[in-house]
Amino acid sequence: MAVNPGTEGYLLPCGRDVETVWERLADVEAGLVDEHDLTCPDCRDARASLVALREITGELVADTAEPTPNLTGRIMAAVRAEIRRRQDMVPLPTAEPGPLRISEHAVAAVLRFAADSVAGVRARHCRVHDRRVPDPDGELMLVVELSVAVGYESFSWGALDLVRERVAAAAATRIGPRVHRLDLIVEDVYGI
Repeated sequence: MAVNPGTEGYLLPCGRDVETVWERLADVEAGLVDEHDLTCPDCRDARASLVALREITGELVADTAEPTPNLTGRIMAAVRAEIRRRQDMVPLPTAEPGPLRISEHAVAAVLRFAADSVAGVRARHCRVHDRRVPDPDGELMLVVELSVAVGYESFSWGALDLVRERVAAAAATRIGPRVHRLDLIVEDVYGI
């Protein structure tokens, strides 16, 4: 009887089917071998792999450990996070065939770093709201909301213009799409 119908017909380099090696495993271990079993390195290697697989499978069957009570919840949280990650992707311009995308989280990290490079400004939250705004050339552009904290001793309103310049430059040079709109929100003041 075949162990796995999906592997039927998988031939070793010697011409013997892996299923045959599996079926003869007990006979070989009992010493009931033919000349091919004794001399074929391909069958010997396949038998060694099958014996290791059988031992590991046996250990798993014998394992009586119970999963932690919150295992299902943790697995489902990871699945939900993966789904969200796949939905929150920004398409990138590329000359190569096929789509190229980056996560909104990665885009936000680059833009926050650019804002942090301005003296007297600390980036807080960054969200890429709408990435489907076409520019006149038909390329996709970013709509970004960036909240910042400003230093009360070193801040000047010109710093916000510099934040806009650096965020726009970082988007264009480090990510690819240009910024269509950048909404800056000053949400906090900090002391130096």
